Amino acid sequence: MSVLRFPMPLSRDKQDTLLLLASTVLVLLPHTAHLPPWVTLVCGATLVWRAVLTMLGRRMPANLLLVPLAIAAMGGVLYTYHTVLGRDAGVAMLVLLVAFKMLEMHARRDLFVVVFLCFFLVLTNFFYSQSMGTAFLMIVSILALLTTQLSFQLTGAVPPLRTRLLMGAKILALAAPLAALGFVLFPRVEGPLWGLPDDAHSARAGLSDTMAPGQFSNLAQSDDPAFRVKFDGPLPAQPQLYWRGPVLGAYDGRTWTRLLPRPQFGRKAPPAVAIAVRGQPLHYEVTLEPTDTRWLFALEIPRALPQLASGAASVSPQLELQAASPVRERIRYELSSYVDFSLQAGDTLENAYQWLLLPYGRNPQALAAGERLRQDYPVPMRRVQAVLRQFATGGYSYTLQPPLLGGDAVDEFLYQTRAGFCEHYAGAFVFLMRAAGIPARVVTGYQGGELNPIDGYFTVRQSDAHAWSEVWLPRLGWVRIDPTAAVAPDRVQRNLAQALPAPEPFGFRALGRLMQPAPDSILAKVRYAIGAANNGWNQWVLNYTAQRQQALMETLQENLLGWRSLALLALAWMLLLIAGKFSRQRRVDPVDKLYSALCHRLGQLGLPRAPDEGPTAYAARVAGAALAPEPKAAAAEFLRRYSAWRYAPPPQSQPQGTGLLTTLKQLLSRVR
Repeated sequence: MSVLRFPMPLSRDKQDTLLLLASTVLVLLPHTAHLPPWVTLVCGATLVWRAVLTMLGRRMPANLLLVPLAIAAMGGVLYTYHTVLGRDAGVAMLVLLVAFKMLEMHARRDLFVVVFLCFFLVLTNFFYSQSMGTAFLMIVSILALLTTQLSFQLTGAVPPLRTRLLMGAKILALAAPLAALGFVLFPRVEGPLWGLPDDAHSARAGLSDTMAPGQFSNLAQSDDPAFRVKFDGPLPAQPQLYWRGPVLGAYDGRTWTRLLPRPQFGRKAPPAVAIAVRGQPLHYEVTLEPTDTRWLFALEIPRALPQLASGAASVSPQLELQAASPVRERIRYELSSYVDFSLQAGDTLENAYQWLLLPYGRNPQALAAGERLRQDYPVPMRRVQAVLRQFATGGYSYTLQPPLLGGDAVDEFLYQTRAGFCEHYAGAFVFLMRAAGIPARVVTGYQGGELNPIDGYFTVRQSDAHAWSEVWLPRLGWVRIDPTAAVAPDRVQRNLAQALPAPEPFGFRALGRLMQPAPDSILAKVRYAIGAANNGWNQWVLNYTAQRQQALMETLQENLLGWRSLALLALAWMLLLIAGKFSRQRRVDPVDKLYSALCHRLGQLGLPRAPDEGPTAYAARVAGAALAPEPKAAAAEFLRRYSAWRYAPPPQSQPQGTGLLTTLKQLLSRVR
C-alpha cells in the first residue's frame, strides 16, 4: 500500500519525503493565522517546489540559489518586525527555516533535523493559543510526526501507512500517562518557563481607560469571552449584572478619560468613601481572561478586595478594582457583592466641581439644553427623567453602525443623527447632566452575560461591553442611570442580540438564524456543550497554577500518609496483582492449554516432559517408550499437529480455528 495513489508505484524514498511534506504542512498550517501573508506564500511555494522535485525525481537546487533566497527571506523578517528576536520574528524565522531545509536535504540526517524542528514548531503554537482545539490539533501533528519518524527508521519491508499510524498512536498513548503525571507533579514556576519578549503579550480586544465614539460598537462585534462567573447560590437577575470597570470623568469634546487623582497636601490618606449596603451579598468566582491591563471586574458593590496570587488588589475612590500588575495570564478570584446600596449619599458632594467640568466652546446646543433643564425642572431627578424621556420618544435608534460625528459630537448625535451605541447615549447623557448642574460621570464595564446550563457558568463576552452613567443626587448619592435602556430596553433586560435587528448575511435571513440560534435549539445545545468543555479545559488545565498544585500536594499528604490510607493502598495493590495473575491465566491459548494437559497425562503414564524439551523431541521419546499402541499413536499425532501449529506458518487457505481444537481434544481423550 503506497502513501499516495499514483499510476506508477512510488519508491520508498519518495513516499517518505511526501509523508514528511504532509506532516510539515500540518504543523505549519496553524501559524498562517498570525504570520504575514508573504511568509505563508513563500513557505507554500517552497513546499510545492519540493513536492514537484520529489515526484519528478529531480536534484535539489544548488546552494548558489538557496543562499540568496534565505538571505532575502531573513531580510524580509527584519523589515517586517524591525528585529530578528522576539516571539513573532522568531517564529517567522523558524517557519522559513523549516521550509528552506526541505530543499536542502542530502542525507538521512537532514530528514531527522526537519522532524525535530517541526516538533519545536508544535510547541510555539501555544505561544499564541492554549485552547482545547489547539491542543487537539497539536496532538494530531505529533502523531503525524511520529509516523514520519518511524517510516525513516524502519528497515526492510515497510508496513502499510495504517500500521505505522497505529504504531505512532501506541507510542503517543504510552507517553500520555507519563506526561499527565509530570503535568500534575512537576514543580510549577510562576510566569512563563522562558522569559518572553515584549511582543509575547500582544494587544487584545477589551476595555481601555478611554471612551470614544465607535469604540464599544467595535467590541460588540467580538464574540471572545472576557471572563466567566460561577455564582455560589441564587443567580441574580439580568438587569443586576453590571460589571464595573473604569470610571471616566474628563471630556475633551471627543474622548472620555479617567480623572487624574488630585495630589493630597497635608493628608495621610484620601477620605473614605461612604457606602451603605442593604440585603445579602452575592458570592461568586470570576475567571478573567488575559487583558494586558490591570482592570478587574466585579458586580457593584464588592464587599472586600479580591485575593490575587500576583499581589494585592487595590480600589480607587470611584470603586474601580485594579490588580497590582497587568493581567497577562488567566486568573481567578472570589468576590462578594451587594447589588442594593447607596454610594456617597448626603447633602453635599466633596469635589463636586470635577464632575461638572465641560470643554469650553464645544456643543453649544447641548449646553443650552442643559441650562433649560435647570430652569424648567428645579428638582434634579426631574431633569434626569426629562432626558430619559427625550431618548425614549425622540426618534433615537440603537445601532452598531452609527454615522460619523464631527467636532461637536454631542450636538450632532442629539439633534441630527439620533443613532448610536451605548457610548453615544452614556456620553451625551453625562454631558447634558453636567450642563444642567448635576454631577455625572461615565462608567464602563460589561452588562449581562450568558448562562451555560451545562456547567452553570455565566460567560461575559466582549460583545457585552457596555457604558452607562452615574449621577449624584442629594440624599441619594451616586445613582446608576443607563440611558441605553431608554432606547433599547432589551439590551439590559435580555442581551445585545435581542436589542439589535436580526442579522441577514448576504441577504439571507436563514443564515442569521443559524448565527443566533434559539436557546433550546440543537445548535444552541451544541454551542453550550463546546463552551462547557472549553471552560473545563481552562479551569482544570490552564488554571493549574503553583498555588493549586501546592494545595493538591498538601491534600495528598494529609489523606494518603495515614495508616488507613496506606493499608487501603496496599490492599488495592494486592488486588491488582491478583487480578493481573488471573488475567494472564485467562489469556492462555486454548491449544497451549491442551498441550499442557497432554504433558500432564503422559507424566502420569511415566513419561514426564523435561523443562527444556520441545514437542518434536518429546514426540521422538514417546515413540520409543513402552506404551500401548493406541495411546502412543494418539500422543504422537497430537505432538505432530501441535508442533506444526506452533512453529510452522498456517496455510493461508485453511486457517487454524476450532477444527484444530476439536482434533486435539479427541486425540487427548485417547491417551490413557
